[in-house]
Amino acid sequence: MKRNERLGEAVAPDGTVLVLYRHDRDYVIRAGNEELMSTRRHHSEDVLAEQVCVPLRETPDARVLIGGLGLGFTLRAALRSLASDARVVVAEIMPEVIRWNQDRSYALAADALLDPRVDLRCDDVANVLVASAGAFDAIMLDVDNGAAALTTGGNAALYRAQGIRRAAAALRPGGRLAYWSADDDPAFERALRREGLSVEVVRAQAHPGLRLWHTIFVARRPAGRGS
Repeated sequence: MKRNERLGEAVAPDGTVLVLYRHDRDYVIRAGNEELMSTRRHHSEDVLAEQVCVPLRETPDARVLIGGLGLGFTLRAALRSLASDARVVVAEIMPEVIRWNQDRSYALAADALLDPRVDLRCDDVANVLVASAGAFDAIMLDVDNGAAALTTGGNAALYRAQGIRRAAAALRPGGRLAYWSADDDPAFERALRREGLSVEVVRAQAHPGLRLWHTIFVARRPAGRGS
């Protein structure tokens, strides 16, 4: 049996330690005993990007934001779905996670990060949202396991009323805002609706054939709403 190879660790702003492991050809990021993401199970991350980026394929100069680089699957799916004149801003708060993905000795997102459409920023996505009023056609937030933050307590603010308002304000009229969540969360769905967003709840398998499902909340800003 092949062992887990510990490749590196990253410390979140609140002190939570994330560790990157490799097992055979697969990569996993864990926080303690909890698996956050894995190259074995990424289908729901692909669906996250497809839900908001496929409708933008014919939109000239589409602008999208990804909060959380992870293992790069949301980014790759977004690039597959968007046209050549699109621009994808990726905000990742942990420089170690960026370095893991840039390391060509790991089979992660090095090629995707070199795509000329990508603008990679080592920053808290909350800062990018505040500085980007009306800037994006789509925003994808996959910074934690959902509204009940697991990785770092600071992520929880993105799922509260003020965080939702900031994200919605960074959208262009008619723009889409998608959140990845490990579980269903009716309370969070109601919070999105209270901010005047229409919401579709999409269930996606973690990997085809597995009986493990994740939830994607796709919220839309009204097309006629001003900035």
